[in-house]
Amino acid sequence: MARSYMSIGEILVTLKTEFPDITISKIRFLEGEGLIDPERTPSGYRKFREDDVDTLRTVLRMQRDEYLPLKVIKERMLKTDDAPAAKAPASDGGDELATPPTGLQMTAEELATATGVDRNRIRELQSFGILCTHGENGSTYYDGDDFIVLSIAKDFFRYGIEPRHLSMYRHFAEREATFFESIVMPVLRQKNPDARRTAAENLADLAALSRKLKQALLRSNLRQYL
Repeated sequence: MARSYMSIGEILVTLKTEFPDITISKIRFLEGEGLIDPERTPSGYRKFREDDVDTLRTVLRMQRDEYLPLKVIKERMLKTDDAPAAKAPASDGGDELATPPTGLQMTAEELATATGVDRNRIRELQSFGILCTHGENGSTYYDGDDFIVLSIAKDFFRYGIEPRHLSMYRHFAEREATFFESIVMPVLRQKNPDARRTAAENLADLAALSRKLKQALLRSNLRQYL
């Protein structure tokens, strides 16, 4: 069952695309100013519900778009229980691969904070090609796909699996990507305005079929244990 709340690191990732300057410290500061009031676990960790995310978006938009000081923002929010906020897309809690946040750019420190994976692990994953930095001219960052990959890798770590073991998945992905590319390239070469859309749809179908086939083959090979 999907969690009904997010951690402060997950909040950072959720808001980073719209508010590139947002930091963990700023979220904590706004909480200290009484603008958001997330629940706490018995051990003291913050639990951000959907309403908390909406409130935080509203505060940040007022700061950015209207240049309002926090005192005025707080007064406005006290006057109405219906502050405008954009709703985040709801997750269906299924097994589908999460869609990475578009345009997300994070430093190694932000990525570590958002996922709870320490910097040494991130460097090790990068050395095996599981993660990679992007950018140029000395300004590098991790993107939304890196966040998703690291979140999945973190779950593998719970079973004692090391970064070096995950390199086989990178090799599989590279070989499969090359294979799929050979299938869709003839479509992309067509002088048709819909060619790119058709190629993208074909890739999505192929990826879904690949996932189903791998699950079936894995289940067949592990049948005696399942």
